[in-house]
This record gives sequence, structure tokens and C-alpha cells, in this order.
Amino acid sequence: MLTVVCRSPGVLQAEDRPEPVRGEADVLVRVRRVGVCGTDLHIFTGDQPYLEYPRVMGHELSGVVAEAPPGSPLRAGEPVFVMPYLSCGSCIACRVGKTNCCVNIQVLGVHRDGAFAELLAVPQAFVHKAEGVSLDQAAMVEFLAIGAHAVRRGEVAAGQRVLVVGTGPIGMAALIFSRLRGAIVTALDTRAERIGFCLQSLGAEAGVLVGLDDEARLAELSEGEFFDVVFDATGNRQAMERGFRFVAHGGKYVLVSIVRDSICFADPEFHKRETTLLGSRNATMEDFETVLAAMRAGRIPAAALNTHRLRLHDLPADFATLLDPAQRVIKAIVEC
Repeated sequence: MLTVVCRSPGVLQAEDRPEPVRGEADVLVRVRRVGVCGTDLHIFTGDQPYLEYPRVMGHELSGVVAEAPPGSPLRAGEPVFVMPYLSCGSCIACRVGKTNCCVNIQVLGVHRDGAFAELLAVPQAFVHKAEGVSLDQAAMVEFLAIGAHAVRRGEVAAGQRVLVVGTGPIGMAALIFSRLRGAIVTALDTRAERIGFCLQSLGAEAGVLVGLDDEARLAELSEGEFFDVVFDATGNRQAMERGFRFVAHGGKYVLVSIVRDSICFADPEFHKRETTLLGSRNATMEDFETVLAAMRAGRIPAAALNTHRLRLHDLPADFATLLDPAQRVIKAIVEC
């Protein structure tokens, strides 16, 4: 079985491994598509904070059932997607339905080996039929669900002004689902081509390039009031701290990205605006279903988002190219 292992930062190796051991409650999935996430890029470059090497990456996946437990509703050959956040079901978070922040969470490709392989054994509870969507679309549900979850956390409503700071795939997902709720969305990023994509392909009403006059431009776009909901998807401490300034009085600030550092903000500004500060981690099945419904309705530009494709056996040689800004990668999909 071909498997691609990240041995250490910057080192991917293809290995022949035995088939994974399948437990009694596991489904053996023949992996067909894997999306490359920003988390995978951070693992490759060595700055993902919750990982030990070596690790098989990959948590955005779709495939077909190879084997299922007796009595399973899944059948061999059926297309499926995988919820990659393996939650315990019994901790304080799981008991109130917040499986996305389970105390004992095991994320495929981070805490345990993931999907850059031909076969993957996953507990049946986390394997779901990919009905009404293609394998390509099914492999994109997870990152889009993170954006959908953030938008749900932010309680975005029609007519609100929304700012998305950092327009990588997760920021784009937050933009898409804010727009689907009827919000007026502005994108802020350091890369002009990303802003252009948000304007041309995702329906953003405005885009601002980070620079000396960006705050003045954001004030102008919001009639000096700034934004009802601000999403940070930068993964940059300075940007996360700066984003507090863009929240309107009475507004919400949703931190979707994560850094190792402490985040600081000016309490007088925070207090006088009565800012609501929210963390947003992963997604739940409710968010996955939101994405699937939007995909089936033709409201997600999946083909436009999928800018690059690779083959599993080429991954060790070609993976580093995805880090090159000149490649203008939005979402790469690996075919297995």
C-alpha cells in the first residue's frame, strides 16, 4: 500500500506499507481524493503547533468503502467522505454537542495518521455517504465546513457588514457562507490575486490590499462604522491583534486561525465597543450538512476553488511547489 509520510519538516517520503489494521467498528476506506490544507503546509514547513513527526498528513478526504463492519449501513463501493475530527463522545464538550472541541479530540493527519495513503481505517461513526456530490466536492466539504462553522458562530445576518481578514481557503469559506446569508462582505489580504479571486469568483462586494491606507479604506467602505462581524483567518498574531480595530461598536470578532502566541488587545477599546470575542475551531456535522446542502444546490464554486491537482505517487517531489505564491494555489486536490 502506497503511503506518503512526512518524516520531518520539509521531508516527504513514499513508502510501501501493509494495509491498515481494521477494528471491529472501523470502515476501511479506499481513498480517492485528498485536499491539501493550510495545516498540511504548516506541517511540511515545521510550524504546526500540535504535531509529532513522523506523520501521514491529510484530513480532507473522500473515497469509496472497501470494507464495512457487519450490519453497517455502508456498502462496499459506495462513495463516502470522512469527518476527520475523531471525538470521544463523552467529554464535557461532546455532551453538549460541541464535538469540534472535544477534550480528547484526535484529528486525522495531525494527532494520528491521515489520508495520504491508498487505504485508511476509520471508525464507522465518522464515515458518511457522499450523496449528491462528486468525489472532488466531497473532499472539499471539510475546509468549507470550517468557514460555515465560523459564520454560524458569528451569527452573520442579512445586510450586515462583514470583513474577512486573510483569504486563504478558510477565509474564502467564511466569505462564501457570509454571502449565502446575505451579508455585505469585504476581503482584506496581502495578496492582490487572492482579493481579485474573491471579487470575481466568490461575490465579495469589496477588496482591500493590506498597506498604509488599508484602515482608511475600510473606514470608507463602512461609512466610518467598521464591521458588524470580523473574521480572522490569517494565522498571524499581529494581524489578529490589529483586527480588533475593525470591529464595529456592538460587533463580533471571530478568530478562526490559531497561533502559539498570546493575543493582546486594548481593553478600553474592547470594552467601549462591547465587543464579542469568539474562537472558532473545526466544525460539526451540522456544518458539514450546511456545506453539502449548498453544494447540491449549486451554490459553491467548487471547480473554481480547485486550482491544482497532484497524484499521490508524485506528492514527495511536487508538494513543495504548493508553497510558491507564484503558483497561485487556492485548493490543491491529490488523486489517490
